[in-house]
This record gives sequence, C-alpha cells and structure tokens, in this order.
Amino acid sequence: MNHKELEMCIRTYGKDIYSFCCHLTQNRQEADDLYQDTFLTAIELLDRLDAGRNPKSCLLSVAVNQWRNRKRKFAWRRRITGTQVSIDDMEAELPMVQETVEEAMIFQEEARMVRKAVAALPEKYRLPVLLFYMEDLKVAEIAAVLKLPQGTVKSRLFQARKVLQKELEVVLSET
Repeated sequence: MNHKELEMCIRTYGKDIYSFCCHLTQNRQEADDLYQDTFLTAIELLDRLDAGRNPKSCLLSVAVNQWRNRKRKFAWRRRITGTQVSIDDMEAELPMVQETVEEAMIFQEEARMVRKAVAALPEKYRLPVLLFYMEDLKVAEIAAVLKLPQGTVKSRLFQARKVLQKELEVVLSET
C-alpha cells in the first residue's frame, strides 16, 4: 500500500474506524487518541498493508491491537500507582427516523439501553459484537482482526447474544 491508497482508505473508512474507536473506548478523548494512533501505526506498516485485500478489516485490526496495548499499559500503571480512573459513558447521537416525538424518545431510550448493555459486556464478547453489528464484518473477518479461530468468534457472538438478551429482558421488563 502506498500513501495515496492510505489516504483513500482514510477518506473511505475513517468515519467507521472513528466510530468503532468511540464504541471501544467509550470516551471521546481516548477515541481521538486511539484513532490517531491507528493511522500512525498504519503509516508505519504501509509496506505490509495490502490495499487489495480488505483495508477496513486491517485498520480495525490495528485499532484493536492499539486498544489492547493501551489497556495493558494502563493496567500496569494502575498497579504501580494504585489509582483508579473511571470511564464516562458516551451518549452517541442517533438519527431520529420516527414519526412522533413519543416514538423518537422510546427509540432513543431503547438504543441507550442497548449501548449500555453492550458496553457492560466483558471485552472478549464486546469486541466481536461491535465488529459484527457495528462494522458489518463477517465471522471470518472478525477472526482475522482478533486473531482467533472462527469457531471461537461464533461462540463469543452466541454467548454475547445470550447475555444481552437476558440483560435487556430484565431492563425492559422493569420499564
């Protein structure tokens, strides 16, 4: 891949990668940093990236690896200093396509509950869910991004769906 092809990838997939970073970090500032680091790493890896294969999947893989490295460093620093930092919930704006204000409010509340439930999943379930439903990647592509066997990805998606179904049934039955 050359610089022009990378620029084209940024124009084509930049919003998707940024959105994925926002969902992954659940914090705008961290998402900005992760997004920048993802493309800086992509520039460093230009000679190893193949524009003909699946550049979006490759960039998502870089973002996931960068995120894991950040988490590892953060955990190490937290062990050393003994401090704990909380991550604020991110409220993404969703387009309103409902006809009435009441329907729009119900839709926004349901979407907020789903985002909250997905954010509460353990990372091993959250990553495949975000890649499958948000980025529309196939199981094989997710397996390549996460460097896992396809069967493991399928299993984690299944388990995540069960947890989400159970969680959302409880939340929706309370309202």
